[in-house]
Amino acid sequence: MSEQGALLFARYAYPPNELGYCGPPDASALLRADATAGIEGQARQFEGAWCYLEFLAESAGLPDPLDERVVEAYWIGNDLLDKTDPAALLDRMLDRFRGQLGGTWREAADRALAHHSFQVFDVYPWARMLRAAGNPTALSVLDQCRIRTGVVLAVDGESAAVESRPLTWDGHAMLPGPPRREAARWSTGGRSLIARPRPGDRVALHWDWVCDVITEEQAARVEALEARHHRAHHRA
Repeated sequence: MSEQGALLFARYAYPPNELGYCGPPDASALLRADATAGIEGQARQFEGAWCYLEFLAESAGLPDPLDERVVEAYWIGNDLLDKTDPAALLDRMLDRFRGQLGGTWREAADRALAHHSFQVFDVYPWARMLRAAGNPTALSVLDQCRIRTGVVLAVDGESAAVESRPLTWDGHAMLPGPPRREAARWSTGGRSLIARPRPGDRVALHWDWVCDVITEEQAARVEALEARHHRAHHRA
């Protein structure tokens, strides 16, 4: 198991796990940088994410679903996504998630992608609910559940002020809105898997959490992969 890959997984998986949305109990175990074996055990219990990690690793011929490259491909995106076959991924998902209700993933044989954006915008039911009724709750969940990018404006203790672009709905399509200031945590109770961020840092956010400091190239990948789903759903 890659220790760095396990820690990278935990950085992004902790926020929804803490909120009780996915993964096993005891989210604090994901913040134990000195116990990566425990993080691996936790990661295997994220039913959705683990399926994608296994698929990515197999497609790339890598033995470890927590290889750092595999984990980055799922949360951020990299060239491992180019090695995957959408139809093969859908077959895997039909086997693993046949009881999963809602969403548009069963119709996505041409665009299925082992990336978190696909889980958010196609597997979860929220995007379909938004398109059907303009549900403001659905828009809020989609905005927070996706991996979004931002720039740190200031840091105060365990919180940071970040400028990011919220997800908006114009009645027909989801689009990034104008920049807004939001509060996000980077540490809790003195525990974090990243160093204290600094003003000007480009960061990745998940729910109300700063997951990592990322490069401009990584930010562009996140935004391009999300835009891919928005275009597909707008055409639909």
